[in-house]
Amino acid sequence: MTREPSQGGPPPDHVPRERLVLRDARMRGVAAPTDIAIEDGKVVAIGPGLAIGPAGRAIDVGGRLVTPSFVNPHLHLCKVWTGSLADASAQAGYHGAGMANARSAIEIAARIKTRYAASWIAANAEKALALAALHGNLHVRAFADVDAKAGLEAVKALVAVREALRGTVTVQVVAFPQDGLLREPGALELMRESMRLGADVVGGIPWIEHTDADAAEHVRLCFDLACEFDADVSMLLDDAGDPGLRTVEKMAIETLRRERAGRALAHHCRAMALYPTPYLERLAGLLRRAGVAVVSDPHTGPLHARVRDLLARGVTVCLGQDDISDAYYTFGRNNMLEVAFLAAHLLWMSTPADLERLYDMITVDAARAIGLADHAIAAGAPANLVVLDAPNVLEALRSHAAPLHVIADGRLLDTAALRARAAAPVQ
Repeated sequence: MTREPSQGGPPPDHVPRERLVLRDARMRGVAAPTDIAIEDGKVVAIGPGLAIGPAGRAIDVGGRLVTPSFVNPHLHLCKVWTGSLADASAQAGYHGAGMANARSAIEIAARIKTRYAASWIAANAEKALALAALHGNLHVRAFADVDAKAGLEAVKALVAVREALRGTVTVQVVAFPQDGLLREPGALELMRESMRLGADVVGGIPWIEHTDADAAEHVRLCFDLACEFDADVSMLLDDAGDPGLRTVEKMAIETLRRERAGRALAHHCRAMALYPTPYLERLAGLLRRAGVAVVSDPHTGPLHARVRDLLARGVTVCLGQDDISDAYYTFGRNNMLEVAFLAAHLLWMSTPADLERLYDMITVDAARAIGLADHAIAAGAPANLVVLDAPNVLEALRSHAAPLHVIADGRLLDTAALRARAAAPVQ
């Protein structure tokens, strides 16, 4: 799979990046508008009246908000636009009855994986990532199912797409054993082969196993793989309406044992909504000590992690898109402002301080959660920025519109080309 520079892909190595100066840019926490200079893929200066240079270009952004680009730490990219192939009872089971039937819903949704082929998965994934870039979402942690039904088709597709879009959207491919490791024969070896094929992150879903002992073994096996390949871990944990599910705790303890603080990410944790407060207090302290951040996707299920309580106890929390038009969620367009807008309602976070925190949860906190360094507007930092058609965070969230300009790796992306690519038919 190839991507021409005119469509937003990486330029040839011999083509220098032009100097770009954003004039009259409003930055969060900075009183007066200023200029931001970008060169060779990095922010090189911030201040009033910056020189453009003989080969440079200036864009007057007219006092609009400029921030680091958006980050989606959780997207099932191999499943995008497969909702029409799925049995509707999967979504009904996942959302209904207090998520008591979530395990059965996952089993129903898994049936479509017998149709998996790398070709159509890749085409749909590129469409989804074009939408991501169009909405200023330049870093995505993307899950690829690995099991007896899916084989390695999803991993092969997403690794190819990652390379095709390098320089536009940075993709971290997660090898994900959706149907378990202990209860799914051959899944562990498929996971190992996925890492050999180039997957970046070891995924896990220990709560799906049949017993608590198997869940603990699932966690241990995932960390074994992560250590073998020097990879991070991302696990979907306790994703059902059962207060007895405690795999978040198992993951945090294993993170401490393996001394992998900052390299393990907990997703969903929906059973947390039902935990008694004394246990939550203990769990939050464990997560904080282990350096495990939590990704919440409150718009894709009726239960969600106790975001406010976690934040109050010093745990890093970020937001994910999770799904786009698949068996679990009908909507989605890789627009993280839209995700934060929905979260503001679902989490009752609407004060000025709440809105600023939500914005962090789709930018700097999400970046930290997936191991991105220097995701900020600062001299020397990578130039991955958005220029919003809004003067502040409140107005950006109110409209959740696509940015006016998106800068990836120091280059101004061609939004018209991205719109055309995002309009491609679903495969």
